Amino acid sequence: MRSVRCEEIGRLEDLVIADGPEPEVRPDGVVVQVEAAGVNYVDALFVQGRYQIKPPVPFVPGSEIAGRILAVGSEVSGWSPGDRVMAMCGLGAFAEQVALRPSSLVRVPDAIDSAQAAGFIQSYCTALFALSRRARVVAGESVVVLGAGGGVGLAAVDVATALGARAIGAASSQEKRGAAMAAGAEAVIDYTTEDLKTRIRELTGGGADVVFDPVGGDHAEPALRGLGRFGRYVVIGFAGGGIPALPLNQVLLNNRSVLGVDWGAWTGIDPAGQQTLLADLVAMVEAGSLHQAAPEVRPLDSAVEALEDLLERRVTGKVVLAP
Repeated sequence: MRSVRCEEIGRLEDLVIADGPEPEVRPDGVVVQVEAAGVNYVDALFVQGRYQIKPPVPFVPGSEIAGRILAVGSEVSGWSPGDRVMAMCGLGAFAEQVALRPSSLVRVPDAIDSAQAAGFIQSYCTALFALSRRARVVAGESVVVLGAGGGVGLAAVDVATALGARAIGAASSQEKRGAAMAAGAEAVIDYTTEDLKTRIRELTGGGADVVFDPVGGDHAEPALRGLGRFGRYVVIGFAGGGIPALPLNQVLLNNRSVLGVDWGAWTGIDPAGQQTLLADLVAMVEAGSLHQAAPEVRPLDSAVEALEDLLERRVTGKVVLAP
């Protein structure tokens, strides 16, 4: 079985493609034939040793898969070989097969293919958790999405639109802004050439209700200043590289709020809530409320390039690896 292996923490280019034994099916587990594995920012952080969790080497990176069940343990019920599934697996996704516990499996809706499913859970759960559970967006509100051409940014535009909000995408390239418009944004901002605070206020009629920020860096303060009365600034991550120091007087003014979103940690604290969140998303897919963009599919051998492109923000939307 082929997999991508991290044998030494540090450089992405030191990842290797290795052959190894196929995983054995445990009595209480399943083995999934991986048809696609999502490439996420956190995967690169694991390899570089920049994540708060540092797994022992060697390990197989990758946290998100979609495929078909290959084998089912003798103690498992409710699942059969051939079932289409998607799952978060923590580590091990960049491989041809992966052993999982049945509790991690989600049935793939008929409306999406395996490539879409492999890029669905992390981005869309983050977006729906942030917008519905943390910011509590309601229909008619304005949601400004920074990094709107990335995987989680496009998911946020899609989810905000499905919730009845007015989505505005801010991104660094014409390609990414076009992707945000295709995902449902009613307007876009080029924050490399336009004044972000001014444009947010212009497009929202005085100030945004919500800013969804997975980027951080230099865009954070002007986005915060672009919020209106009772505006909510939602901190998703820092893909731009810098953790901003926000002026708290701008939080005080107009009764603004700053909300942190750590979806991954929340899933461990409230697994029942996560199951409900996923069920809500699947229902939205089946109802035709969400319109996930097709990801870029690359071969397993291109894992290093895919991770580098993601870190350097050269990727529009999602990339998945097909073993």
